[in-house]
Amino acid sequence: MLKEFKEFALKGNMIDLAVGMIIGTAFNKIVTSLVNDMIMPLLSLFTGKIDFTSLFIALDGNHYDKLADAEAANAAIFKYGSFISGIIDFLIMAFVVFILVKQLNKIRNLKPKNVQPVVATTKTCPYCYSELNIHATRCPHCTSVLEDSSSSNTIE
Repeated sequence: MLKEFKEFALKGNMIDLAVGMIIGTAFNKIVTSLVNDMIMPLLSLFTGKIDFTSLFIALDGNHYDKLADAEAANAAIFKYGSFISGIIDFLIMAFVVFILVKQLNKIRNLKPKNVQPVVATTKTCPYCYSELNIHATRCPHCTSVLEDSSSSNTIE
């Protein structure tokens, strides 16, 4: 069982997945910092200096001036500001991934400009499936008469 687990864990796909998860976690921290430290302060300029992470509703019926006061009182709290920040995090992450995938697809689809089309120099015998010169009229392996490559008529 240990041998099977070792084979499973060391497969290329598992290692690629692990690397992807590590990079994704680091990327998530970067996007969260971008949202919390740069975008949210800019949004608060337009929304009257609202800090979204401090928006909450205390569900115990009492009024608290700050989120920390409600948390200190062990009140049930509906933190809709944190949810708004999470949505903005997600939208930015999705947009960045979209741009990244779009650019990768564009790079994959690029074709070099000076590449000449490949001209076939061989063909396959329809009877014995041997590879032959494109101009061959008879197969040297099975001696079958082949169609002429320049026309669809059989050469006699």
